[in-house]
Amino acid sequence: MSNEHSDLPVSVGARLRRRRRALHLTLKDVADQAGLTEGYLSQVERDQANASVRTLQRLCEVLKLTVGDLFAQGEARAGTVLRFRDTHGMSFGEGATKIKLTPGTFDHLEVLLGHFAPGGSTGVEPYTHGSSEELLLVLSGEVEVWVREQRHRLSALDSIHYLSSDPHRIVEVTGAQEARVLWAMAPPTY
Repeated sequence: MSNEHSDLPVSVGARLRRRRRALHLTLKDVADQAGLTEGYLSQVERDQANASVRTLQRLCEVLKLTVGDLFAQGEARAGTVLRFRDTHGMSFGEGATKIKLTPGTFDHLEVLLGHFAPGGSTGVEPYTHGSSEELLLVLSGEVEVWVREQRHRLSALDSIHYLSSDPHRIVEVTGAQEARVLWAMAPPTY
């Protein structure tokens, strides 16, 4: 039986391997991006070699984890409650904030809550991130979503799906009210 689905602690190597596979990356992909050899990375994943803190930092950067995520045990299965009052938004774009709602230990799903001030946006230019399936659900307000060259106007409870590798941009369009959106991505890209 795999540690992945039991209550036993997951080793750092197994955690790295599980995340790499969830992101559909090969050993070569991760090794090249982290400046390591495939052989060394394979040994780290099989817990046959110990990685330095700097090496773990580089691997986590590639795998979109924090070093702390490697050592979190059971958080994803424990039913941890996230209280909105305890969250901290991160500013991005123009007049926009986002809050990550899923823990870093989730390998297959990421959910973010976004808030756009009147006229706020993800930025002037469309952007891409990773190669995930992405769903945007408008919780309140109105936004325009640009995916590639196509513009879509969405209101509360409307949704749109696209690939995160497609250039996209979101703008609150009324200029007079706030908008809240929910993003779900699989696999995680942030």
